[in-house]
Amino acid sequence: MNLQLTGDDVAMLAGEQGEATALAMRIIVRLAELQRATRLLDIEAAHIDSCLYHGRAGLDFAQRLAEAGGQVVVPTTLNVSSLDLLHPERYRGDDATRDAARALMDAYTTMGATPSWTCAPYQLPGRPGVGEHIAWGESNAIVFANSVLGARTDRYGDFVDICAALTGRVPDAGLHRDDARLATVVIDVSGLPERMLGSSLLYPVLGHLVGGRVGTGVPAIVGLSPQTSEDDLKALGAAAASSGGVAMFHAVGITPEAPDLVTALGGRGPVGTHRVTIEHVRDARDDLSTFTTGTLDAVSVGTPHLSVREIEALAAAVDGQRFHDGLEFYANTHRFALQEAAERGLVERCETAGVRFVVDTCTYITPILSPTTRTVMTDSAKWAYYAPGNLGVEVAFGSLRECVASAVAGEVTRDDDLW
Repeated sequence: MNLQLTGDDVAMLAGEQGEATALAMRIIVRLAELQRATRLLDIEAAHIDSCLYHGRAGLDFAQRLAEAGGQVVVPTTLNVSSLDLLHPERYRGDDATRDAARALMDAYTTMGATPSWTCAPYQLPGRPGVGEHIAWGESNAIVFANSVLGARTDRYGDFVDICAALTGRVPDAGLHRDDARLATVVIDVSGLPERMLGSSLLYPVLGHLVGGRVGTGVPAIVGLSPQTSEDDLKALGAAAASSGGVAMFHAVGITPEAPDLVTALGGRGPVGTHRVTIEHVRDARDDLSTFTTGTLDAVSVGTPHLSVREIEALAAAVDGQRFHDGLEFYANTHRFALQEAAERGLVERCETAGVRFVVDTCTYITPILSPTTRTVMTDSAKWAYYAPGNLGVEVAFGSLRECVASAVAGEVTRDDDLW
């Protein structure tokens, strides 16, 4: 296939808008050729995943673009970084890594991106609408944008994301196209007990199960409650994007491109149908824990970042309680949610119990937990999936209320009645 470029595309390639834009455009064009796209698309916004410091190469690339005068041409938010700028004392890493991480953050803000530092840009004002083409990095943001918002983004990883932001262009390929957004697999949860379908704990567990079942497919989930919240869908998508490569799902009767199953499938038959039983869900829950009994060193909630509504739930759960001596309790969120929660008195209620808020980053990717931490409980399937490998800790998975009860007791406390 031949890629057709516009006059503006050719001008960017020729350097008429500067060296940084020309470099970014060369990368976008090469990606389009690899994807066999015939044209490029305009985007309305970008979200940059490249803000985490993973090594010198990422910093060198960002600084090269910034020093060459690169400026984003669409509204651009920034993903979590490696530092909590509001609570710098939380960082337990070495000085050299801290300084490099800060330099990386500075490079992206120099290019005109908004210093949002959150993996949940969909919680910010001005989020994209149905059918809008965007270039978002960060796996949970990608799946939320495609599935819950109905916006259109392919899987954009490090370096490609900032190139899209500098040029305002992406290949007409992948999940930007109608056919790629149709469901391929049906996940039927209608046989689960009503109490389980009404529990927020189901969604991260179901997402973990779905990701393992469908890989990079697009599942249509049948049987979820019409009252399923955005926070529930956030947890589902984040888990499915961690255990698998899910970048879009349809919750039939809930998400915008799935008013019914026929529409979600595009009139085609599914490749397969999986009927989820309570045994399947129980197995998925158990797969998220590397231990289920014993003492706890820490609790970490909020991966992806807590919404204000979730901070409110945390405040209600911890009211009047104090955590076990020596136990650390971390709540990851973004600075905008923290500010609103503080104005409503929610932060003070949480901190009175011993909650330590973390913003701009997350505890599974930044050295914030005490070096002596060995056992951690979380309500996040994403945190449970990645933390053992990233941090070398043992993880117990449970609901938010189970996390709080366990923090008070100093040991894993779970309610098995739901299961």
